[in-house]
Amino acid sequence: MKTILINQTVNIPTDADNTQKGPTIIVKGPRGALRRDFNHIDVEFSLLGKKKMTLWVDKWWGARKELATVRPICSSIQNMIKGVALGSRYQMMSVCAHFPIHAVIQEKDSLVEIQNFLDEKYICGVQMRTRCCLFSISSSKS
Repeated sequence: MKTILINQTVNIPTDADNTQKGPTIIVKGPRGALRRDFNHIDVEFSLLGKKKMTLWVDKWWGARKELATVRPICSSIQNMIKGVALGSRYQMMSVCAHFPIHAVIQEKDSLVEIQNFLDEKYICGVQMRTRCCLFSISSSKS
């Protein structure tokens, strides 16, 4: 049995700017801009209100699995809004069981060289994105 309509709203704060062009959602804020295309899912988006501060997600005539896509879409848009408004911070730690792994920060905190990964002689270099801050903690073991 198909449900006629299921919908959910996402509130947009004042510090984030949201634009919608078809199935593409663009969120801009003080920390940057994020863009995501939802054309693989058959849902309708609409911005409501005078200042367009509410995003309405509709799914018409959906089966059970199709209806289950509405909430993850809204959660993804809320995460995009949090990302451009607050930003995020990740901490990475290299842990080894047998072969000691060495991570060395090079070139003004923009390149990480990983040495002795799985006992390889090849040195893997990973270029970090701009606006990423790298630092190493000397008090840790490795």
